[in-house]
Amino acid sequence: MSERVESGSPMALEASSYGDPGEEWVIDAYGCDPSRLRDEGLLRSLLGRVVEEAGLHVLDAGYWHCFPGEAGVTGLIPLRESHLSVHTYPERRFAAFNLYCCRRGCEWGWEDGLRGAIGAERVEVRKLERGRAERTSGARA
Repeated sequence: MSERVESGSPMALEASSYGDPGEEWVIDAYGCDPSRLRDEGLLRSLLGRVVEEAGLHVLDAGYWHCFPGEAGVTGLIPLRESHLSVHTYPERRFAAFNLYCCRRGCEWGWEDGLRGAIGAERVEVRKLERGRAERTSGARA
């Protein structure tokens, strides 16, 4: 039995973008507060805020790992839209974030958000359009 999807419903919007490779956000945060980069709870809360404010949908709690001593934290959250991750390097005062979203409009205020949450002095945000490049003849996958 097939399910009827009303035009304009969230399911219709999701179905209309099915198969769209989407966009990927690559974010580098420099000059961060090392103690915040070691704080798993703070980082979980930060990624939760990204999910909520960007309108994303968590599939499960994900995977988190705190490295021993003065090292950082790695977190990966699977999303209905794809995934969100963070890798921190307190010894370098650096954090790397990645959001891959298989739909358009997954933007979030990375610069202000990371300055406030982890004390980033400089934030570089790159947006990659996935699956959009035209293939030339003879190109291999």
